[in-house]
Parts: sequence; structure tokens; C-alpha cells
Amino acid sequence: MSTRPPLEVDTLRELLLAPAGPLARLEVVAETGSTNDAVVAGLRTEPAAWPHGSVLVAEHQTAGHGRAGRTWQTPARSALTATFVARPRSGPATYGWLPLLAGLGTVRALRATAGVPAVLKWPNDVLVDLGDAVGQLAGWGGTRKVAGVLAQAVPEVPAVAVGIGVNVDQRADELPVPWATSLALAGARSADRGCLLVALVTALDEVARRWSEHDGDAVAAGLLDEVASVCSTLGRRVRVELPGGADLVGTATALAPDGALVVQDTDGAAHHVLAGDVTHVRVTDATAG
Repeated sequence: MSTRPPLEVDTLRELLLAPAGPLARLEVVAETGSTNDAVVAGLRTEPAAWPHGSVLVAEHQTAGHGRAGRTWQTPARSALTATFVARPRSGPATYGWLPLLAGLGTVRALRATAGVPAVLKWPNDVLVDLGDAVGQLAGWGGTRKVAGVLAQAVPEVPAVAVGIGVNVDQRADELPVPWATSLALAGARSADRGCLLVALVTALDEVARRWSEHDGDAVAAGLLDEVASVCSTLGRRVRVELPGGADLVGTATALAPDGALVVQDTDGAAHHVLAGDVTHVRVTDATAG
């Protein structure tokens, strides 16, 4: 059993559940394979039990996964692993914004509680720049991933399961990949998972309310500009592995009104990228070898 402290569930429910807080349901389980898988299954079998504003948190996620089928595992109680239920009235055409808005909320929560200089890497990674304190990795430089977002649509409901995983206090030997870090390793002033969950729910609720009030129009809500302001991908030279395996290399110049990444290639043509794996390319990365 982990020596890390468990979440104080009763206190969290008092703070976060309606009417005191914004959540409709908060469930904390000792262990699950994937919070996203559990919520998606719940939405399909008992959709009324998972209204908008429901959250499932796992003290230990044993088979978490990210984009493109990647796995993500953490020691028990070392991370904040949660999946939020969103039922946007604006419909599927706006779902592309959900990872970016969740990323914005995560960046704000990490900056406010942990005091780390978190930024968003399009479309769903949250990074911190550790500079010369760590070795330089191709495609990452001195930045490391501290959190990730995975949104999975359940169209038959309709709803979206928005999973957020934050590495909180893992040691270096507990991280699964060289480009990962934790809040503790990044010099966080606080690595309390309960405080982080409260800050995350608060930040996501503020963003979601504004987005909903403008019927899913991120531009009218001012959220496009706010996401762009924390997105370290913009202005960078990038390599995008597109669905199907093709590569696009160019400069990320803007976010489109639908949340897509606009990439200008070496011939000056602008590409509207809705999905793909993005690597930040430094000059040394591009010319090495």
C-alpha cells in the first residue's frame, strides 16, 4: 500500500458538490484501469447516472491511456487522475475545443496551486520548462510533460469524457518516459492532490461556463485568445504526424476558430490541422545528422 496520503473525499464533496460547488457527481475509487474507460462505459450503460459535471477520480490508475493508444501508468496516489463528463449543448461540431479548454483550465490550476510555469502544447499536453536543470531531449529541449488531456466522445448519449492526468509527486525513477516530470520535480510550492483537484474543478468550471454562455463559440467567449496566450506551440517550428502517417513540417502560426492548428509549410501554404501528433522542432533537431 502506498505511503502517500489518500484524498480527503468527504471534504472534497463538501467543497465541490452542488449546491456549494459546481459538480453534479464526484466519485473517488481506490483503483481502476482507466478513469476514461470507466466513465465511457458508465455513460453507455447508465447515462442518467453521469450528468454534465460528473467526475470520477482514481487513487490508482493501472491502465491509463493517452492519444494514439499510448499507455500511461503512475504509482498509487502519486498523480491526480480524473475524468470529467461534459454534455455541451453546442453539439459535436464544437467538441474539438474540449481538449484545448481542458488544457487551459489545467494550466491555470497548476500555475495557481503549484506555482510552476505550465504551458499548453497543442492539442493536449501540459508542459513545464525546466531549462538547464535537465538534459536536452530531441523534440522537447528542456521542457517536460507534467499533465495530459484525453477527450473521448460518446455520441449516442451525447457526451464527452474528458480525462486529465497530472503527475504530482513522482520521483524521477517513477516516471514512465524521459520526457515526463512531476510537479514535485518541477519545484512546485505545493503538491497536494486535493488542493489541485479543487483548483482544477474551479478553473474548468469558469472556462466551461463562458464557453457554454456563447454556445460553444470560443472566439466570442474570448477563449481562443486565452488558449493562444498559454499555447507554447504557436510561433514554433513543428513537425506534425498526420492521421495516415504523412508528416507536415512548418511553423505553427495560429489557432483557427474551430481549435485547429494552422501550420504554414516551407512553401508558404497554410494547413488546417485538426488532428495529429505535434513535435516542437528546434534548429538543432532539424539539422542534426
